[in-house]
Amino acid sequence: MKQFLLPDPSDAHGVVRLTGDDYHYLVRVRRLSEGDVFKALLPDGTETRALVQSIRGAAVVCECLASARHMAGLPLPRITLFQALPKGAKIDQIIRQAAEVGVTEIIPFVSGYSVPKLKEVERMSEKVKRWKRLVKEARQQSGSDVETTINDVLTFDAVFSYWETITARYNNPAGILLHQEPFETIGSFHRYLAGNPDFVAAVVGPEGGFSLEEARRFMQAGFKPLVIGANVLRAETAAVYAVAAIRTLLLENAEWVPKPL
Repeated sequence: MKQFLLPDPSDAHGVVRLTGDDYHYLVRVRRLSEGDVFKALLPDGTETRALVQSIRGAAVVCECLASARHMAGLPLPRITLFQALPKGAKIDQIIRQAAEVGVTEIIPFVSGYSVPKLKEVERMSEKVKRWKRLVKEARQQSGSDVETTINDVLTFDAVFSYWETITARYNNPAGILLHQEPFETIGSFHRYLAGNPDFVAAVVGPEGGFSLEEARRFMQAGFKPLVIGANVLRAETAAVYAVAAIRTLLLENAEWVPKPL
């Protein structure tokens, strides 16, 4: 179900004033009129129904009606996608689909096989702004109540510094490395998620995957390798496959029990 992400909390009277791109979306795209009511999400994650009071001077004034905290089920662990930059606009598709699925954080980074190289990272601030717009559009279209964030593009080394801060904050983090070639020990999504992790990270490579040295570095940092069957997936397919599988298993963890080792 479509929803609108309100950029600011309502005032003491429950009123929110929207301008700029938000005005354009509601009036030109959604074609709302005075008196219409639409589903919205406040910045704190509270669901509300917003009544369009007036549309004047390139501004929409809305009143937030009775609100209720969204309670779809038990809270899930945070899900982070570490995505090595693929070529072209594939990253746009990955970001859009990850936001629809309900990924908490997307961290793009540059690996050895990434077409965008380190010298281009400094010029990616405008791309990050566009990616944030894609996240907002995806959440509004899908109705996701997960506040998906986009990190700045990291270097390969910076990924592990970031991972260290994560492992220090959580009691039972789980890191899963999607790799194109099997290692001596290969587990499964079920096995890696069976320990009730409080944070889950998936690492997906660009076209060509990761080099052996890169994969081993992830494993040394605590990530567990996983090969998805015999099919060779495109980078954008592997990303949505991974995060969708993780979220599904976390949602349904009461329905499955892994076999004993």
